[in-house]
Amino acid sequence: MHEPQWLTIARELQAIAQTGLAFTQDRFDRLRYERVRELAAQLLAMGSDAPVEKILDLLKGETGYATPKVDVRGAAFVDGKVLLVREISDGGWTLPGGWADVNQSAAECVVREIFEESGFEARALKLAAVHDYQKSNHPRRPLHSSYKMFFICEITGGSARPSDETSDVGFFARDALPPLSLGRTTPAQIERMFEHAAHPEWPADFD
Repeated sequence: MHEPQWLTIARELQAIAQTGLAFTQDRFDRLRYERVRELAAQLLAMGSDAPVEKILDLLKGETGYATPKVDVRGAAFVDGKVLLVREISDGGWTLPGGWADVNQSAAECVVREIFEESGFEARALKLAAVHDYQKSNHPRRPLHSSYKMFFICEITGGSARPSDETSDVGFFARDALPPLSLGRTTPAQIERMFEHAAHPEWPADFD
């Protein structure tokens, strides 16, 4: 599930333009970086159904030094089964999680996400993996580069309760996983979390 070369190139062009515009003091360099951003938008439009103008507006909203976004996922186990939530957006199941918020540590974010999406209170026990989205066999993402951080967690309280983003909550055995929301969690990632849960002494995986 490798992403097309035009997407990789467009993402890097956007990052160069975004970072350049954040730091340059030269008005001629600013014009050059703006042109690089326009080229990135044109490449993205060529590979998608979106108009150039809409993509360019999105790119203009990205400011400051270009850096990957951070997604956190929590793998919590009860009686040998993993906690999953069902996403309203696509109907697929996933490890609870989402984009990390400012002013919270990664562990605090994953605990919050588990509670918000499943109703369960939890504690982060171990950072099990840090993966680059583009290198983990996820469906391609149009624009952002992102890192996914996976934590092994322990449920400490609460009860199953869906949320504004999730329609169902359940525990699943490793050989009986439901259809997954592959942009969020892949079968290989869940399998690896089962292995990490069984071997807490293992170091964290990373690309």
